[in-house]
Amino acid sequence: MNEQPLFKDGVVGDRMNRVDGRLKVTGAAQYSAEYQLPGLVHGFLVGSTITKGRIKSIDTKAAERAPGVLAVITHVNSIKVPGFANRSQPDEPPTTGQPLRVFHDEKILFNDQPIAIVVADTLERARYAAGLVKTQYEADQHATNFNAHTDRAKVPAQAKKNPKSPQADHDRGQVDGYKTAPVKLEMEYVIPTEMHNPMELQSIIAHWEAPDKLTVYDKVQAVKGTQRAFAKDWGIPEQNVKVIATFVGGAFGNGLHNWPHETAAIIAAKTVNRPVKLVLTREQMFTMVGYRPYTWQRIGIGATPDGKLVGITHEATGQTSTYEDFTESTVQQTRMMYTSPNVSTRYRILPLDISTPIWMRGPGEATGAFALESAMDELAHALNLDPMEFRLRNYTDVDPDNGKPWSTKYLKECYQMGADRIGWKNRQMKPGSNKQGDWLVGYGMGVGTFGANRGSAKAGARLLANGTVVLQSATTDIGPGTGTVMVQLAADALGMPPDKVRFELGNSLFPDAPSQGGSATVNTVGSAVVAACAALKEKLHQLAGPTFSAAKPADIIIRGTQLSLANNAAAKVSYADLVKQNNGQEVAVVTESKPGNERQQYSMYSFSVHFVEVHVHQLTGEVRVKKMVACADAGTIVNHKTAGNQMLGGAVGGIGMALTEGAMIDDRFGRYITKDLADYHVPVHADAPAIEVAFVDKPDLIVDPMGTKGIGEIAIIGAAPAIANAVFNATGKRIRELPITPDKLI
Repeated sequence: MNEQPLFKDGVVGDRMNRVDGRLKVTGAAQYSAEYQLPGLVHGFLVGSTITKGRIKSIDTKAAERAPGVLAVITHVNSIKVPGFANRSQPDEPPTTGQPLRVFHDEKILFNDQPIAIVVADTLERARYAAGLVKTQYEADQHATNFNAHTDRAKVPAQAKKNPKSPQADHDRGQVDGYKTAPVKLEMEYVIPTEMHNPMELQSIIAHWEAPDKLTVYDKVQAVKGTQRAFAKDWGIPEQNVKVIATFVGGAFGNGLHNWPHETAAIIAAKTVNRPVKLVLTREQMFTMVGYRPYTWQRIGIGATPDGKLVGITHEATGQTSTYEDFTESTVQQTRMMYTSPNVSTRYRILPLDISTPIWMRGPGEATGAFALESAMDELAHALNLDPMEFRLRNYTDVDPDNGKPWSTKYLKECYQMGADRIGWKNRQMKPGSNKQGDWLVGYGMGVGTFGANRGSAKAGARLLANGTVVLQSATTDIGPGTGTVMVQLAADALGMPPDKVRFELGNSLFPDAPSQGGSATVNTVGSAVVAACAALKEKLHQLAGPTFSAAKPADIIIRGTQLSLANNAAAKVSYADLVKQNNGQEVAVVTESKPGNERQQYSMYSFSVHFVEVHVHQLTGEVRVKKMVACADAGTIVNHKTAGNQMLGGAVGGIGMALTEGAMIDDRFGRYITKDLADYHVPVHADAPAIEVAFVDKPDLIVDPMGTKGIGEIAIIGAAPAIANAVFNATGKRIRELPITPDKLI
């Protein structure tokens, strides 16, 4: 563990503009559907119109005769994918069952399941011909109604195999110990199905450059994971699969899985022997690429009259598909957030005839926090305690789940910063007592946490003849500004101006890096970048000769086309001379960075607190979020501008989660009736108030050498319950099923 932060002065911490900002606003940035390849043709998917059953017959003749059509591919004539025989996703957490094998057989497992792809010379012709495909089905009775089938809920298979699994039943102290408390409550909470809806639709261009050589331009969060998955699918060497995802227009989690439409495009490209572009429609985004699962939760919570928790029981059931188990960490925050001698958690999954869910921003922690933080607010009210004071009385100085010390924890500072900024002193203990004209005014808070994770990654660094350093790593950037932060880290480590550093990403040819998800990219890839910069200086030191031999590698400074020393500007050596000494090769290194045993010794988390002021109209039930304050304990903040943007975006996502978002299925047909942005309401500018962001900005040097911790997930975790709690404070009405719409308040 370092005693001092790795960075003291320089560009780390600056509000540097995004290095790719100009490319994006001028349209020069190429997203996955925008590459132009010779002979490119277009695919369009046909989806099933039943929810469960089998295809009796499928008539493609009219579609095949339509103008410009090159192929119509179904389970009848599809190329067989070798890896479909016995596979599960190799680069994702293990699941029971098997991901949907597109065009593999006649079975229908969910509504709008891809059953055919039409390939034509234009998108319009492909879409027209897709409407000509005629299908006859043999339908079975389907089950999509969560409440009607709760008896099917089950313990996840991984929990059965491993009692220490995060999804396994867990008890600390007395089972259901809350029942012994003098003051206790029992409540149920519901999170509806929520959709990712990024700006960029899911899209892919698949190109077989040779019978055993595949290139895809794909919207994914893991280029290396996708490379491995497709290599396994098709039984070809990994190095023969190239995945390019240089720019990703938002994902929120739906790029963490390889979906059937990707394999459909690859099958089509192999069939017609031409590059095939496939872009999902907005409607297909609702059915084919995952979502936050509908989740029921029950909290039993109890405390002493003076506000000390006695026990918490947290039960949760989340939906999944019938063909694949999906699990998430819905109850994790309950185990470690507050000091309670008795904690019991139970997690179940409910298989339904729907497509497989996927992690959505804040994963299960955002879902679980809605229940836990609402329950804390409810119990504080029952105890006649200020909600922040109640949390402070149950503050944990060590992780109560495992007894380990925190790597760092500055949550109390978050409390104070947020309370000061929101005007918490104006909050009234009695709900409904604060009014402004026809509007009821309320204040609420919600706490969030997510693991401060760090994995293994590699990065390459190369010094060019013009004095520019180019770094490469096979990470992606789904919007948080990863490329910008890596430039800042490298510039600081090298002592160079940022405009002399370039970071390249989103290509499976680059050194290995994990997926962008779980708030771990800066911790993981940033550590590799810093290590690569140190290795580059070490190699330059070795080549620099006698003038530099007495100096340390860390003292080397790259200035233009020469090397100098931080403490001796007169010491100079030409980079061109070093290249000559290096047999004419540019000086380049590739390094790997990985965590040590820190996680065995410490409990490592990022923390957040969201404070909210809401106004609720007494007659109409309209809820207006008037102000939000998002506070984060996330270690060293490398870029206050991009980090602030992350917190702002998460807060807006929390507004959607609390007030507007919720997908609905017509259970008679098993079909979504909210299938576009007219019926599924995401928050817009008019819904977003003034949002203030505050960072503790103290390093956590146990997590990684930069002192950073993740931000992306905690930006939304705790936001929805903060709004729900504020609505209660304004109205006295406790809404436990999201979203909070006017009909629930009048």
